[in-house]
Amino acid sequence: MLLLMRVVLLSALCAAALGCPTIITRSQWGARPPRSRVPLKTPVPYVIIHHTVGNRCFNLASCSREVKGIQNYHMDSNRWPDIGYNFLIGEDGRVYEGRGWSTVGAHAKNWNHKSLGFSFLGNFSNRPPNAAALNAAQSLIQCAVKRGFLRRSYTLKGHRNVNPTSCPGNALYGVISRWPRFKA
Repeated sequence: MLLLMRVVLLSALCAAALGCPTIITRSQWGARPPRSRVPLKTPVPYVIIHHTVGNRCFNLASCSREVKGIQNYHMDSNRWPDIGYNFLIGEDGRVYEGRGWSTVGAHAKNWNHKSLGFSFLGNFSNRPPNAAALNAAQSLIQCAVKRGFLRRSYTLKGHRNVNPTSCPGNALYGVISRWPRFKA
């Protein structure tokens, strides 16, 4: 555990130097290997925001457990080759790598090949995520632009703007609809 904390700290220092949030890698949260990958042609023009409708998490251990559970559900029940989202955001202020920057996700039908899917860990129908999670998400978007994975002229959307769903929850949708570059 001490070694993991050192790796997380070093990752945070590197990320901070690039203006990025702390990103917990797949190996750090204990991901299963994907069955296959499809390369994502970047930079993409869209970011699509989701919520997992699962449990909230506030530390590395509980968020890692949530992400593992989502990966297991996506791979075992949905029969997808991996977790669907590109990144997941915990209320611990950390970002958890899903499919990552350069793999097509499985988060928004007909939009996966042209977007990055960022999902907040928890249910945000009645209350928004905390400030740590919201700040991490905004930092992740800027990081994606700086690293060249997201177009500078990107458009931000909620999942409900591209598919018939209530995702990312009314409370979270109310927040992101006021963010820069949002367009329903």
